[in-house]
Amino acid sequence: MVVSATQEWDTIGGGALEATSIERARAMLAAGSGLPETFTSALSEHVVSGHGVQCCGGEVTVLLEPLAAPACIAIFGMGHVGYEVARILARHDLDLHLVDTRPDRLTPDRLEPLADADARIHLHAVPVLPEQVLVTLPAGTHALVMTHDHAEDAAIVDAALRTRGLATIGLIGSSAKWTRIRRHLLGSGLGEEDLARVSTPIGMPELVGKDPAVIALSVAADLVRRIHRAYGESAEISALEGGRTLT
Repeated sequence: MVVSATQEWDTIGGGALEATSIERARAMLAAGSGLPETFTSALSEHVVSGHGVQCCGGEVTVLLEPLAAPACIAIFGMGHVGYEVARILARHDLDLHLVDTRPDRLTPDRLEPLADADARIHLHAVPVLPEQVLVTLPAGTHALVMTHDHAEDAAIVDAALRTRGLATIGLIGSSAKWTRIRRHLLGSGLGEEDLARVSTPIGMPELVGKDPAVIALSVAADLVRRIHRAYGESAEISALEGGRTLT
């Protein structure tokens, strides 16, 4: 049986035992528990739970095991580095959103190397205001901002900081770029606590090199590291066999 915060799928037989299991599962979800738990319930008319009595006889032990959802990552900007980051992340079991305002960056020919991706790939070709994509992304999305236009980057980061539910926000670029964008963000009403959510520069400084593929490797490795820091080992990103179609 699978239980979410608002729904259930399948059954373990109904009755008070199932109601108690659902109640405990949702308590674990609300607490953010990542470890399995068990509880034992006697099925006797002499045992009254908060959901009634079951008199089938014997007892049942129920395993409650949290299931980690696949990671979701959005790349804003499919330039040289963004493209290479997408190629790396596409080899993993995750949802990958690719966003760009330039129509030639998301064509089937250019994305042909991603055709056998393990990731579920979602394309967002938006001619203007790419930051509007943010509100369509699922909760827990990790946003990587690396467009060709610093003003576009600033608008996306501004909107990301005002979008509820994003997990992490990463911005590519130099310290000088961040100084200018930071000044703009503070002037737009955001505070130091808000700006602290932005990771910049992204990448692992110990991986040096200016080639887009090297930078992408650094960015992807840093992102996986930040996902682990945020969610622990339950947020493992693992490669799977098989391919999926671009959607």
